[in-house]
Amino acid sequence: MGAAVALAARRAALLAGLGLSAGAAAAAYGWWEKDQFTLREETVAALPPGSGPLRVLHLSDIHFVPGQTAKVRWLAGLADLEPDLVVNTGDNLSHPDAVLPLVTALKPLLRFPGVFVPGSNDYYAPVAKNPAAYLLGPSNRKPLPRRIELDWRSLFTAFGAAGWLDLTNRAQSMSVAGVRLDFSGVDDPHLRRERYAGWPVPVPGPSEGPSLRVAVIHAPYQRVLDHFTDAGAELILAGHTHGGQICLPGYGALVSNCDLPTWRAKGLTLWEQDGRSVPLNVSGGIGTSRFAPVRIACRPEAVLLTLTARPA
Repeated sequence: MGAAVALAARRAALLAGLGLSAGAAAAAYGWWEKDQFTLREETVAALPPGSGPLRVLHLSDIHFVPGQTAKVRWLAGLADLEPDLVVNTGDNLSHPDAVLPLVTALKPLLRFPGVFVPGSNDYYAPVAKNPAAYLLGPSNRKPLPRRIELDWRSLFTAFGAAGWLDLTNRAQSMSVAGVRLDFSGVDDPHLRRERYAGWPVPVPGPSEGPSLRVAVIHAPYQRVLDHFTDAGAELILAGHTHGGQICLPGYGALVSNCDLPTWRAKGLTLWEQDGRSVPLNVSGGIGTSRFAPVRIACRPEAVLLTLTARPA
């Protein structure tokens, strides 16, 4: 009996050691993958017939922390894409001292027309939590603890000074590459701050040419997607999910940190509501919380959307 007990103990110790080794290997891989930045390219036939192509760079969930030199170089290099428009769907920050170095990193992109909405980690610094808790549901399911407020006012001011439009519960228009873009944006639904502003009212006078209605949100909760689909959006852009951040190869995301189905946690799909469908692009995001700095089978990404004309 003593020999059997000793053998079982050795097997248990071996399994525990293997588990620890596998966990350490996964953590090391995830630390490496978080800096393997990628560009996902999509083509969406969303513009009015006869329109020329329009290139939109979609950024989300940068979660910047001072000292992230690889991220700085990659962000600055995105300016080489020469986009017609930059859309930023929030969660830019992950540290109280991140605003100035982030704006410096984004400076090459700030020369292009742009729009933005905030996420919760523009307003508040992330807090340490058990990553397994995300498997139980969105991180806002319980009252938030007291959090450190970030300098979101300076961030918004810097974006605005560069000419980027603030779409926080606002509707605004701009003309890009000969197309009038009518934007409607909301504050972060993850904080339940969304308030709908409708769509911009056309200015009386000569026609401005073709137009496109674009909804811009941070967290793609179904109630918000349904609202914008019902309201006549022709393209919806969102972030927040990190693409699941930790995914299973061959399966995909385990969580979306909202009520979006996990198979939609990253990528271009059609959102359907009451017989109407709208292209929905959910960015897998660029960063991570500084308390969980890993990605597995879910590389950080920016998205270059080429909008083309719908068939006549």
